[in-house]
Amino acid sequence: MGERIPNWLLQRSHISPNKSALIFEDQVWTFREMQEIVQDLQEKLMTCLKKQDRRVAILMKNHPKMVWLIHALQQLEIETVFLNHRLTPAELGFQLRDSQVELLFYDVTLAEIANELYAENPQLRIYSTTQYEEFPNQQLKSRAEYDLAAICSIMYTSGTTGKPKGVQQTYGNHWWSAIGSSLNLGLQSNDSWLCAVPLFHISGLSILMRSVIYGMPVYLMEQFDEEKANTLLQSGQVTIMSVVTAMLSRMLETLGTNTYHTHFRCMLLGGGPAPLPLLERCVEKEIPVFQSYGMTETSSQIATLSPEDAFKKLGSAGKALFPAQIRIIDQNGQEAKAEEPGEIQLKGPNITSGYLARPEANQTSFEQGWFKTGDIGYLDEEGFLYVLDRRSDLIISGGENIYPAEIEEVLIGHDAVREAGVTGGKDEIWGQVPYAFVVMRKPISEAELIQFCRTHLAAYKVPKKIMKVETLPRNASNKLLRRKLLEFLEEEKHS
Repeated sequence: MGERIPNWLLQRSHISPNKSALIFEDQVWTFREMQEIVQDLQEKLMTCLKKQDRRVAILMKNHPKMVWLIHALQQLEIETVFLNHRLTPAELGFQLRDSQVELLFYDVTLAEIANELYAENPQLRIYSTTQYEEFPNQQLKSRAEYDLAAICSIMYTSGTTGKPKGVQQTYGNHWWSAIGSSLNLGLQSNDSWLCAVPLFHISGLSILMRSVIYGMPVYLMEQFDEEKANTLLQSGQVTIMSVVTAMLSRMLETLGTNTYHTHFRCMLLGGGPAPLPLLERCVEKEIPVFQSYGMTETSSQIATLSPEDAFKKLGSAGKALFPAQIRIIDQNGQEAKAEEPGEIQLKGPNITSGYLARPEANQTSFEQGWFKTGDIGYLDEEGFLYVLDRRSDLIISGGENIYPAEIEEVLIGHDAVREAGVTGGKDEIWGQVPYAFVVMRKPISEAELIQFCRTHLAAYKVPKKIMKVETLPRNASNKLLRRKLLEFLEEEKHS
């Protein structure tokens, strides 16, 4: 048994029962109302559960019903495996088998995927929201406390290399993530967080956890809509929003010459290095962007650029949150000097207790309490973190390291380019060379773009080819999937 803490939802509904907890479209629920709905739901879920169900999966879109289910499963001390509904049934089937889940709850709008999973996985029992909501109540008292060492949620990494791994997140991980964020960003009585990122990703789930821990309302969007998001940020109802680069870029385009309400105090930007031209546009419009660094394994951000440093350290992900530590390890296994790139390693109570059923991965990823991220970055003289790229995305050309994000940043700096993605392609002479893929804002020739790159990049970093595409491949949280960019090259070869 680990350290215990009062049940978050019960405690919050006791402390601030009449405060708004969730806003979805035109509906508002207080914390007391949320707790009553969750209590009723957990009593109904008992009909679905068998003794062996210590872990279940949910396949749902952003909706209040998903929020109630997440909290109800926590009350029942059941580990929740979050499934990304944008994956194929084959990918989802692997995650169900890997996590040994026998029970799946799903959104009625995703019935086709759920039924296919049911047909392909004989061990599986499935229930839709409309089914379990009709079940009789079995009288059940909510648990009084959470064990901070107990597993709360499991999310599968995107699997840039090899099969995806299930990241186990404890109640303590979520607690310390929320505490670390509040010590950095502060808490205000009028705070409310716009959640336009998926709840099945850590970026979305962490907002829900913070809501009950802080007593803060969440504006939930079923899916990201830049016009609706801008309207909310201009209204003064929202003070904080989590975004990735693609979302912020779309919001800026739609915003035009307008700006946001003075109540809006934090645009928390994650999901990888942000291009400087985008950050500079936000500075011009006085949009408070705080670049952050984190991942599924760290239960959301673990470093954030504090408000007072936002302009003088443009492009940095900031310093570690108060409970966490960061170090950079060079190729020789030694701690790197200031400004020297190496692997980013992390330590802190918000970091996963390990991957589910992956003893080898746990052995290689953790060392004396330090988590090896596989990301490349450096610390400057003052200890500010700069994230260069994923190690798996690194292009090694003729022995030189090329970071795709650096080339993408240059391309996005051209006013004709809306989005850019770069990856390494095989080359007989150099081993690998960079290839770029761009979504255009206005017409321009490939030759002009390459010449533009030559004026900003060393010769070996200039893309061998720049291809114009309609859209770039992204995952459900809008992160660029660089490994899929090469599929464009394959399509061109066969066209």
